[in-house]
Amino acid sequence: MSLELRGITKQFGSLVANDDINFKVNMGEIHAILGENGAGKSTLMNIVYGLLAPDKGQILVDGQEIKINSPLDALAAGIGMVHQHFMLIPVFTVAENIVLGHEKTNRVGLLDLETARQEIIRVSKEFNFEVDPDALIEDLPVGIQQRVEIIRALIYNSKILILDEPTAVLTPQETDELLANMKKLRDSGRSIVFITHKLREVKAVADRISIIRRGKVVGTVEPSASQAEMASLMVGRPVDLTVNKAAGKPGKNILEMANLSVLDPAGRALANQVNLSVAAGEVVAVAGVQGNGQSELAEAIVGLREYLTGSIKLSGNELIGRSVDECLKAGIAYVPESRELDGLISSFSITENLILDTHNQAPYSKGIFYKPAVAQQVALERIKEFDIRAQSASDPASSLSGGNKQKVVLARELSRPVELVVVCQPTRGLDVGSIEFVHQRLISERDAGRAVLLFSTELDEVFALADRIAIMYRGEIIAIVPATASREEVGLYMAGIHPAAAKGGAA
Repeated sequence: MSLELRGITKQFGSLVANDDINFKVNMGEIHAILGENGAGKSTLMNIVYGLLAPDKGQILVDGQEIKINSPLDALAAGIGMVHQHFMLIPVFTVAENIVLGHEKTNRVGLLDLETARQEIIRVSKEFNFEVDPDALIEDLPVGIQQRVEIIRALIYNSKILILDEPTAVLTPQETDELLANMKKLRDSGRSIVFITHKLREVKAVADRISIIRRGKVVGTVEPSASQAEMASLMVGRPVDLTVNKAAGKPGKNILEMANLSVLDPAGRALANQVNLSVAAGEVVAVAGVQGNGQSELAEAIVGLREYLTGSIKLSGNELIGRSVDECLKAGIAYVPESRELDGLISSFSITENLILDTHNQAPYSKGIFYKPAVAQQVALERIKEFDIRAQSASDPASSLSGGNKQKVVLARELSRPVELVVVCQPTRGLDVGSIEFVHQRLISERDAGRAVLLFSTELDEVFALADRIAIMYRGEIIAIVPATASREEVGLYMAGIHPAAAKGGAA
């Protein structure tokens, strides 16, 4: 089956998310939609799947216009979708999740799960999915959960499969398996729309690549196009995708964590017995699939976690028991995971956000008196230094794009004397141009002698920036490897497998 979109337009208030988009995926083709977060990719596919209604435009399947008012309409038309955030019930089995919304009873009036089990086994065998129909979803790794979503779409006879950022929560090995399965699905005659922002993956698997920027299709290229060419289409200007850095020159240890455990109020360990140090002039990256304790560990360092055991020392001084304000004043810069929720106050001006944690100190205040003219002047200097694109320093932070919001957070945190920079997912949702700036700035901090602790789920980013890589799995640091380690080795650790054990198992 083929899928064609003609003139699809969707507007939310003054924001035009999709602007007269034309797009076609042919039968038996993997067509990637490449673009940064916020470009309009997911909005477009939510329209195709019936989760949103277009303001105007047509959807055609095999050349015939269809109306899709709900996901049931999409499924009836042969369109299935695997969402970035899985739509599975954790306490249900695989089979129960498959029949959810399509429940049928057997001859004695009971829910017919046996038919679903047989279908799951059939599809699993056909594509080597190895999924147990009776396994509880909450007991399955995220890679297997994703297979369940794909199986559900296939069981309901989806000939057009939409995969929305499908590799976001996968290890490198799981990503490779998914890409291989996508090719099998294509070869079986199915059409796949692959939504992503990862250049390496589209080159590996796509037959054609359409690039969306600010709600418009700005080009369609073959996978033979260079990453630089695709990146420039995504951003609208040439971009340097390589991080230029000299060999690190680590000095004394700035951060030392010893037997650190982060507990929830019930006493369960969210991060367990962590031992890790970061030296001056060094980037240590903490890698791992999201949800393995990285966020809790970062929050503990800056005083955001209450229940801790062990030790966190900054230049020999214990941080456990100190408030967030005391940790920051001790010499920590903190770039949180969510700039909107934790990094900025959206209704405050750019100027106010740039001095949030120093507004009551010189040169912005003297005694009880605030000096707005000084704050405004410093804000203008930082806007220039960090290339923050804004109409005015008085504009609210909410008026900025994601990349410029992140630059405001970086400008605030890196414009005061610090010894340690803690950055969490620093480029999530940013355009390629903003990623380029953030990466260069973090290497500049390292080269200026600061210790940098990076938390990132993006392996390309980890390898580009790190001098050493610590891998977290189920709350523990299970390995620390040099940045020269292979993606395969790091990926195995991310799945909780020691590479030596994997080789032994293969033998």
